[in-house]
Amino acid sequence: MKLLKDILYRVRIEQVVGSTNTAIEQVAFDSRKVVPFTAFVATRGTQVDGHAFIDKAIESGAGAIVCEELPAELKEGITYVRVVDAAATLGIMAANFFDHPSKKLKLIGITGTNGKTSTATLLFRLFRSLGHKCGLISTVEMRIGQRTIPSTHTTPDAVRLNELLAEMASERVAYCFMEVSSHSVVQERIAGLHFAAGVFMNITHDHLDYHGTFAEYIKAKKRFFDQLPASAFALVNADDPNSAVMLQNTKATKRSFAVKNMADHRARIIENQLTGLHLNIDGHDMYSRLIGEFNASNLLAVYTVATLLGESPLNVLTALSDLQPPRGRFQIVRSTGGIIGIVDYAHTPDALKNVLSTINDVCGENEQVITIVGCGGDRDRTKRPVMARIATELSSHVVLTSDNPRSEDPMAILSEMREGVQPNDQSRVWVNVDRREAIRQAVGMAKSGDVVLVAGKGHETYQEIAGVKHPFDDVAVLKETLDLLHK
Repeated sequence: MKLLKDILYRVRIEQVVGSTNTAIEQVAFDSRKVVPFTAFVATRGTQVDGHAFIDKAIESGAGAIVCEELPAELKEGITYVRVVDAAATLGIMAANFFDHPSKKLKLIGITGTNGKTSTATLLFRLFRSLGHKCGLISTVEMRIGQRTIPSTHTTPDAVRLNELLAEMASERVAYCFMEVSSHSVVQERIAGLHFAAGVFMNITHDHLDYHGTFAEYIKAKKRFFDQLPASAFALVNADDPNSAVMLQNTKATKRSFAVKNMADHRARIIENQLTGLHLNIDGHDMYSRLIGEFNASNLLAVYTVATLLGESPLNVLTALSDLQPPRGRFQIVRSTGGIIGIVDYAHTPDALKNVLSTINDVCGENEQVITIVGCGGDRDRTKRPVMARIATELSSHVVLTSDNPRSEDPMAILSEMREGVQPNDQSRVWVNVDRREAIRQAVGMAKSGDVVLVAGKGHETYQEIAGVKHPFDDVAVLKETLDLLHK
């Protein structure tokens, strides 16, 4: 139990009605989670305004209400605190309530349109192999040492985030590697956290349905680096033209990595094959089971973070050579009939282009590349024709199919995608709204040596249709189809 005044430390307060000496046993922003002695923070979401649930929170036993606008009727015995920004306040209060767990370990935040999950997961696996107890907060899963916790968001809400970090601190976790989404920055989910480092992978066309413009999307990523303390380091991918923007106002020590351009840390691709990569990183040769230029960049980022955190370059490179790619990230599924299946999370134009370019680089002239791809519903519509165009330009054949249509009509999404297909490419493009049948159709076109790419969902084990999540695993379906059609 803590006093309200203690968990309000460093909050921008405009008005207090009542006593801040009131006892608090938990902080919540969801009125359904309120119990007696709760401090309820009324945050404004994209669809729901917490101010509408203040009375419900009080009925459930909330002893304190933190909000941006005081209710018209103030109830006796309740402390009301009016603040400038309730979302940022929630993060600060959560950090105070859990005794600042992010300061009790080294928290490394990774942001970027593509590569966040791969880089965070590889860092987690690397540091574990080097003998450290680690935590992971990612799109795919959350880990505390050996324990796995299912993940529902790229970055959890501020209360859950601090709760997880507190669990890690209590279990003596030394490092936590965390994906930092642009949404989490704008929504202040990382407010109050202390980062030891920030890593920028890249920024490309995505999430414009939320941010509105590419400039706003860049600004959201940049805010993460603006907030880093002087004790941290800010590491950016110098191959991305927006990397310099990320560093403009940061107090952190500035470092860079690159595969193509000049940087503090560099990698050179010596060989890129379906068996893996042969790289030269900062003058040292290494082999990796990962494939493609984008993975060369991910591996270089991981190496750089590890060495900046004090690990031996030789130990890092040795350990990196043994790491497997995360699930659903350029995951290879081979058939006994010689067809190569690949499952990848590529759900943005740039990610799809990277994956298909990599496949084309390692394929022979006589091998076909057959791509199954869709676009999610209730998300950025402008990328739909672009995704189809890229798939068509870089594939022999394309099957456009349903991804996670959510509340949208799947056929309407596919119609918008098809607008990106050029007239002379129409004969190489099929539309099959049933994802399972689309995979079967693509595999049926393939012969020995061909590559079948299933793009867009990667690690996901469901398909969301009309608000309902149905079990669907691209890896399992692809394996099953390859075994059935090409034994």
